[in-house]
Amino acid sequence: MNLKKSLLAVFSATLMTQTTPLYAASTNLQFDFKEVTYTPSQTIFKLNAPQKPVVRIYADGLQGAPLRVVGMKKIGRDLWSTTIRGNLKGRFYTFDIGKGETPGIFAKAVGVNGRRGAIIDWSTTQPAGWENDKRPVSKSVHDLVIYELHHRDFSIDASSGITNKGKFLALTEPRAIEHLKKLGITAVHILPSFDYASVDETKLDQPQYNWGYDPLNYNVPEGSYSTNPYDPAARVKEFKQMVMALHKAGIRVFLDVVYNHTFDIAGSNFERTYPGYFYRYAKDGQPGNGSGCGNETASERPLMRQFMIESVKYWVNEYHIDGFRFDLMGVHDIETMNAIRAEVSKIDPHLFIYGEGWSAGSCVYPQEKLAMKGHMAQLPGIAAFSDNIRDALRGPFSDDTKGAFLAGIAGEEESLKFGIVGGIAHPEVDMSKVNYDKKAWTAEPVQHISYVSCHDDMCLVDRLRAEMPGISDEELIRLDLLAQTAVFTSQGVPFILSGEEMLRDKKGVHNSYNSPDSINRLDWNNLKRYPQVFDYYSRLIRLRKNHPAFGSGSAADVRARLSFLPTQDCLVGFMLTDYPGEPWKRIVVLLNGSRESRTVDIPAGEYTVVCRNGVIREEGMGSQQGGTVTVAPQSALILHN
Repeated sequence: MNLKKSLLAVFSATLMTQTTPLYAASTNLQFDFKEVTYTPSQTIFKLNAPQKPVVRIYADGLQGAPLRVVGMKKIGRDLWSTTIRGNLKGRFYTFDIGKGETPGIFAKAVGVNGRRGAIIDWSTTQPAGWENDKRPVSKSVHDLVIYELHHRDFSIDASSGITNKGKFLALTEPRAIEHLKKLGITAVHILPSFDYASVDETKLDQPQYNWGYDPLNYNVPEGSYSTNPYDPAARVKEFKQMVMALHKAGIRVFLDVVYNHTFDIAGSNFERTYPGYFYRYAKDGQPGNGSGCGNETASERPLMRQFMIESVKYWVNEYHIDGFRFDLMGVHDIETMNAIRAEVSKIDPHLFIYGEGWSAGSCVYPQEKLAMKGHMAQLPGIAAFSDNIRDALRGPFSDDTKGAFLAGIAGEEESLKFGIVGGIAHPEVDMSKVNYDKKAWTAEPVQHISYVSCHDDMCLVDRLRAEMPGISDEELIRLDLLAQTAVFTSQGVPFILSGEEMLRDKKGVHNSYNSPDSINRLDWNNLKRYPQVFDYYSRLIRLRKNHPAFGSGSAADVRARLSFLPTQDCLVGFMLTDYPGEPWKRIVVLLNGSRESRTVDIPAGEYTVVCRNGVIREEGMGSQQGGTVTVAPQSALILHN
């Protein structure tokens, strides 16, 4: 039910048999990640490798014979170094131990297409004011509203009005910043933005598209998102300009990281530096395929664990990243994820870490040791996506045509309730009736990412059309707004796919990782076609932000102060009572997925209506006496007293 990027396996169709490691697998080595240290008078090269490497110096980032080939000297266990005198600024380099050229495991600047490392003056990569860049203040996780964005999707269409289409700099432009601020999101989750392999940066005049889940150089921004992929400093500076512009707008930046696999094995920097070490292999010598992409990395091994920790810290320190979304986190081991959390917290405890609590295939590592969703109690300070609330609302991942709560199909009410409490144990949730889990999997609601669609699935509009053929625009909008109301009034951390606020579709394509712009692009004209959708989303986000009862409680608070009303088929209602810091004494939320009106009994008293029939007005839309109230079909009713 949680298959991930299965089509991406085409990149690694030819599996590689196990390579005999050239070093002791039980190594106590510590990597020196400063592989290149530049000054105008000399450049020092270092590489951890099991046998002697050479350094090749090039004038060009892609073509031409080397200007120099220099052997490296051993300076420690599996550590080699050489110093080349003179000013090498603007030159390119590779290392080679005899397994093929590589820019190194921890390259920080590269030439076009990422095959050669670049020697740059890092002072030229700092945009004006970078030294004063500040992370937006985070009082609590309750502030988070995550907006998942692909650079090309967001800005490529002519309707966006954005000049730097498909580039990092798109998110520095007033049109983009104003849209995000008006919507009210507080964190942009950018799909993989490190240097990836599947887009040829020398042919950007030709149509090319990929989500970026095929890593090449983990610690370098992707060249196709820069204005000049041939200039190694440009992508670095422009990425920083993007981060700084979002920070000035009060928006955090979360980076999607894909440490669980590489584009391939044979050509990877890992394999060309330490053959046989960084990947898991089955007993028959075949590479593990927990990623569904032809290989899986071995996070439990000391060097891979150290690499992941240092890489995350590098993005935090060099690029001021505010959080990380771990692709297929269930491929990584629990110990490594906890080590990353601990190291990141030393820098800033408010940096947010979350991921997919599953793998795309069976891993070559004991499942009980992996960072799966069911093991979140062992992963404090880390959150995971909830397929429970997602599929309770829109139907199973495994069948795009099968609906659930939103389609008026009864049976997922208890799963929705489980999502509403943020995946914790709650006395009023019957876990025997929950879709995928029979016991609670979060220790605290902040470990629960609430969502209904994301990039690698049908977007919400397409899903509703697939499971309800012939649905009218009016009904589709009602259900779209109802779905997001469930997400944003839940106790978890809300997450939306970019474009949902403008009723985005992808022409029914599910796995659109390599589909053209005509499928993936956002049509900004929809803001004029369906203004009520953006208005509702922005008001819903504001409602959540202004009221700590929605998502700020501890597990103890939720158990004590969130209670459910009697469930009906395709109707779930709950009350939030006497929350600390909450100005409204009692809040009643009623979610009706049925095509019929429903009556519900609520406690007596006079209530103010703030959401009804697809309209939100936090200041109130009239009063309602308690007792029996009526909820319109396919809509939410929210009241408070």
